[in-house]
Amino acid sequence: MIQTASPRSDAFHAHGYYRATAAGPRLKVADPAFNANQSIQTIRQFRDSDLIVLPELGLTAYTCGDLFATRTLLDAAVVGLHNVVAATNGHHGVVIIGLPLTVGTSVMNVAAVIGHGQIYGIVPKTFLPTYREFYEGRHFRGATSRDPSTVEINGTTIPFGTGLLFEHGHAVIAVEICEDLWVPVPPSSHAAIAGANVVVNLSASNETIGKAKWRHDLVVSQSGRLIAGYVYASAGGDESTSDVVFGGHCLIAENGTLLGQSRRIGDGQTPVLPGATSLTRDLDLQRLDHDRRVVGSFDDFRDSLPHNYRRIPIQNHEPSRGADQSKLLRRIDPAPFVPDNPQEREARCAEILAIQTGGLVKRLSQLPESLTLSIGVSGGLDSTLALLIAAGAVDHLGRDRKTIDALVMPGFGTTRRTNDNAMELAELLGVRYESIDIRQLSLDTFVGLKHSPLGISVDETTEIDALQTELAATPDGTQDLVFENVQARMRTLLLMSRGFVLGTGDLSEQALGWSTYNGDHMSMYNVNASIPKTLVRYLVRYFADHRFDGKMRELLHRIADTPISPELLPPNQAGEIRQSTEASLGAYELHDFFLYHFVRGGCDREKMLYLAKQTDFESTYRASEIEQTLDTFIRRFFANQFKRNCVPDGPKVGSVSLSPRGDWRMPPDASDAAFRSVSEAVSATISPANKEARNDGQAS
Repeated sequence: MIQTASPRSDAFHAHGYYRATAAGPRLKVADPAFNANQSIQTIRQFRDSDLIVLPELGLTAYTCGDLFATRTLLDAAVVGLHNVVAATNGHHGVVIIGLPLTVGTSVMNVAAVIGHGQIYGIVPKTFLPTYREFYEGRHFRGATSRDPSTVEINGTTIPFGTGLLFEHGHAVIAVEICEDLWVPVPPSSHAAIAGANVVVNLSASNETIGKAKWRHDLVVSQSGRLIAGYVYASAGGDESTSDVVFGGHCLIAENGTLLGQSRRIGDGQTPVLPGATSLTRDLDLQRLDHDRRVVGSFDDFRDSLPHNYRRIPIQNHEPSRGADQSKLLRRIDPAPFVPDNPQEREARCAEILAIQTGGLVKRLSQLPESLTLSIGVSGGLDSTLALLIAAGAVDHLGRDRKTIDALVMPGFGTTRRTNDNAMELAELLGVRYESIDIRQLSLDTFVGLKHSPLGISVDETTEIDALQTELAATPDGTQDLVFENVQARMRTLLLMSRGFVLGTGDLSEQALGWSTYNGDHMSMYNVNASIPKTLVRYLVRYFADHRFDGKMRELLHRIADTPISPELLPPNQAGEIRQSTEASLGAYELHDFFLYHFVRGGCDREKMLYLAKQTDFESTYRASEIEQTLDTFIRRFFANQFKRNCVPDGPKVGSVSLSPRGDWRMPPDASDAAFRSVSEAVSATISPANKEARNDGQAS
């Protein structure tokens, strides 16, 4: 079934998107008039696409055999080409179609790049398969360095050669044909170094057992090596089936990720019979541009290019649009750190846990066996994950779990639920554990600082239980950073005084500065350093479902369901958690989404909002809530780089990390003005927002 592309909003091109279609129209072998008409129908069908790629030798069919030597077929192919060219008048995009073409005294397998009623260039196939079922050397000549730089078709001189790049808007398009991809150094490798960010492949790849998987892997891996989009259109079942069957397999990939693939003959689903196939997806050219800037070695091979590339500009007109439908034809994952496929998610969790454990094993192997591994356990997600990793690491080293010293340090905000969870977790794991109430130590510090916690006067005679009761009665929303920071730093003091401290803070907290400087911000090693908050919960549940049973499994699921809170402000009078992290900052689901697209994709504020609208967030969050959370993310991300500049070692597990030693280097006094909304930027000039941002980044 032919897929129709939807009209899109003006924001589409502004955010760097480029709509590509790979299509295999119906055809008749050796009937260029029919095939040209089918190609024209396809162009009209996908009039909203910026790029349409049709199969190899699509104007004649690939399986014409010795008919390729006949003048009748060759002339009819040129007539068909002109009919297709004429049909592109009024179409805003680029169309690339395959045909046989006489060049000198030889016939060459070529791709014509057309649009707006003209031919912009012709690219010949370089590598001709002449093995097993393929016999192209009998009919065609491959491209060489001796080829002419132009060819003439019906009196029009047209650029010719393998060194052509076509500029269309922000796309720089390179063309290769079928076998060109299957050789050790495809022509697209050189073209990408020369500047191409979209590679198209006109193909006639037949179906044999296992070949589709190899084809898929080639397309995806080549797109990753080139940091480019790759659009692959293959001939379908209307080709001659004398000896082979062609499946009509169309694929589109971007920087190592498959964006989609069409049905094909032999795909294991309901049988696909001969007919048209197609696939349309949106390439993110801004993202590709960003990734090439990040990979500094990408341009290092420019001196090795085999020839100078000619750039040919193509007129770029905006598509005609119907109703404003801004939905992208690519999936924007609302949880980019967490695979939605259960099998893939479980495999991801297993791999991450192995990396975390391996990192800690190496670090512990450098330390004396008798040295205590000290960890603060709160009964929350992060410390639970860190303690589970610690237990696995000492097991691997053959050490006694009693070398792990789990400190449960209840404070003014600790609830019975989390305290009991922490104690039970330590007991079930068989580690050494101890509960140290930090409230008196914190009270002594308040008195020494002459500080009134949450506005309550204290002195040497104040009793802890009486103070706890008064604190619980304070109004919701009461803020006191000193009150919070003293407790966080008191816990770190106790931990540091006991042994080698294993940190527990996660990647999302680093991004937002949701930690107390030189409090929970600091440790000797942090196994959670590059684990985002949205993934921590899945890792704990993975432990529960795959490593434990009975009471431990039940406990871990109970911990995974606990609201996220630093528990530094007192519980309410019913003893329930009053300080919700997400109520203060916004949902971690949103923050992790923005973190991924800001750090990994280099997106600006407006593009992040645009991407958020491509998900189902608006079914859960109000639009104003999404925007407010984004502004909070940007403000806090910039304001808290000073914390990230001095964080402990920890293993990198994914493509996003904020380690200042390699992954993210940023001055702590960088301005966020260019990254804010207009209203936020204006308010920053009339209020001490930067000071506020840094202060509210102090507490965990």
